[in-house]
Amino acid sequence: MLSFAQLLAIEIHINPKIADFGPFELTWHGVFTAIGIAMGVYLGARIGQKLGFTEDDAYSIALVGVPAGIIGARAMFVLENRARFEGQWMDVFRINEGGITVYGAVIGGVLGAVAYGAFRRMPVMRGLDAAGFGLLLGMAIGRIGDLINGEHWAKMSDLPWAVVYTHPDSPGYSVQLGGGGIPTHPATTYEMIGDFLIIGIMAIVFAKFWRTRPGLTFFTGVVLYAAMRFGVTYLRVDSCGPISANSLAEALES
Repeated sequence: MLSFAQLLAIEIHINPKIADFGPFELTWHGVFTAIGIAMGVYLGARIGQKLGFTEDDAYSIALVGVPAGIIGARAMFVLENRARFEGQWMDVFRINEGGITVYGAVIGGVLGAVAYGAFRRMPVMRGLDAAGFGLLLGMAIGRIGDLINGEHWAKMSDLPWAVVYTHPDSPGYSVQLGGGGIPTHPATTYEMIGDFLIIGIMAIVFAKFWRTRPGLTFFTGVVLYAAMRFGVTYLRVDSCGPISANSLAEALES
């Protein structure tokens, strides 16, 4: 059955690294993260203008929310992987080498934007409604880079859309049992599809309630995203924390 699954699986043979610039690496994950941030900010700003925010207000919120989100993403990753940084705390600041947690970005970005909006006496709930669309769009686009790079590991799959990473520099290549071509679920792609579905549901809620129930659209998105991530986590092997080679093999096959 496994050999048949290997025939059906989608082979990804793309170098995750595009180029080196001194000590910095340009990766597909980084490129799509940047595109996602730009598109998310643009969408949030456009919706914010519909809700009464000026263009300057919308982009000034983004100038606070985006850095706060990056700090939150890195801080959550470090918190979840404390053992990796013990005795090497300067590595905390080497974010260019990878290591962020997406829901840390949501928490940090939202807290930063809310604090700034409250300080400026802006309508925070309406701002959250606009920002919710941008957050989900940004995360969805960023997941394209995850699919290319193979940085998140999922369980074995015999479905025709399972993926096999064959480029030696891809993290997914070494994780799939020493580059043995084990087809696995494209779990982050499931999450990307879920993000777009949630955006669609939020758009329906927004169209009906944006005047009378500010904040409802945002919290609808939060609840749906939490439920979706809870489901996807069951397919993600790397969500279980540090694991050995033997336990990784068992997790892939479970």
